[in-house]
Amino acid sequence: MSHLIDRRLNGKNKSAVNRARFIRRYKTQLKRAVSDAVNHRSITDIDSGEKVGIPSRDISEPVFHHGPGGTRDMVHPGNKDFLPGDRIQRPEGGAGGGSGKGKAGNSGQGEDDFVFELSREEFMDLLFEDLELPRLVRNQLMGTTEFKSVRAGYATDGSPSNIDVVRSLKGGIARRTALGGPHRARIRELEEELATLLAAGVEETDPRVIEIREEIDRLKTRIAALPFIDTFDLRYQSFVKQPEPTSKAVMLCIMDVSGSMDQVRKNLAKRFFILLYLFLQRNYDKIDLVFVRHHTIAQEVNEQEFFYSRETGGTVVSSALHLAYDILRERYDPSVWNIYAAQASDGDNWDSDSALCRDLLINRLMPLMRYYAYVEITPRQHQSLWFAYQEVKAAHPHFAMEEIGGASDIYPVFRELFRRQEA
Repeated sequence: MSHLIDRRLNGKNKSAVNRARFIRRYKTQLKRAVSDAVNHRSITDIDSGEKVGIPSRDISEPVFHHGPGGTRDMVHPGNKDFLPGDRIQRPEGGAGGGSGKGKAGNSGQGEDDFVFELSREEFMDLLFEDLELPRLVRNQLMGTTEFKSVRAGYATDGSPSNIDVVRSLKGGIARRTALGGPHRARIRELEEELATLLAAGVEETDPRVIEIREEIDRLKTRIAALPFIDTFDLRYQSFVKQPEPTSKAVMLCIMDVSGSMDQVRKNLAKRFFILLYLFLQRNYDKIDLVFVRHHTIAQEVNEQEFFYSRETGGTVVSSALHLAYDILRERYDPSVWNIYAAQASDGDNWDSDSALCRDLLINRLMPLMRYYAYVEITPRQHQSLWFAYQEVKAAHPHFAMEEIGGASDIYPVFRELFRRQEA
């Protein structure tokens, strides 16, 4: 007998299994902490890990003990301080749980909050849990690199793990039946002849009777010698690789960098797009990202320029929509690609341009889109662009719009826009 001993070193209560179990058990508290962390982080460290504090009362374990059993009559003394219905004040001082509130006292004890450190991967898993690109369709087969295994009948060779036991046994039974059939027929003939001879009064010692019995025994031995199952009987489940349609997608990221977008609003827009960028890069392998910045003129830029360029100017939102339409028409066929767009602006636009934006979206862009998300970063009243986009939303249900008033609104709005849809 051999013994296997796992000598891998694990910190106290920090094995992979324990961590996964802990995260599943306290996912609600962890997700709340992740949401709070995203709202207060800087742009540069939004995707790092996090230390999460969980109140000690939330991780306390139930304790079972023997209680007073049976039925008993007891008389309890009264008190001089309280009457029925009185509300008892919370103790002050050292009886708390390490919260740092209250006055100093000379008695009481408690426990500090439990601190759990999430790794980057665990943090990102909780951050983007239950999120997806809406209305994603698998529509591309040419040049695909995704395959799935499908059943393709049976084969006479293969891996032992793919042996089909029932099929192999059926083959063995058929083989034994086919090979033993002539012998069984001959045995029946000999048994009939033997029965005829014995009925005619022939003695058991008659040479013909002895010969028939020996022949029957020899044939039965040959039938018994047939193997129960042979290598010829083995059948293996056969699988072939079948190409599977892939979900090719493109995301247009459109950001307003005009003069009305001050540094605070630009930072809020960047935080939103950084969340979107991390979400797409983590959850989808085959997705193109197109970055468009605009003021009076729209430009397609790379990732670095999109987030860090300092160029600014007036505001003509339709320039970005015209450029987006040209990019889609030249490079992304809607019959092959799932097309998405996310736009961030403060809603301020040239007076007559909002109506043009509405018409461009309704007549040109939205028929090509799977989903269009617009976020308006405004702590004040809505501008003309918001009201024009409301008409787009009424005409196309897959157009979504939300408003962001501050950093605390970014993550809730992001989850609302890209939450997993019901089937």
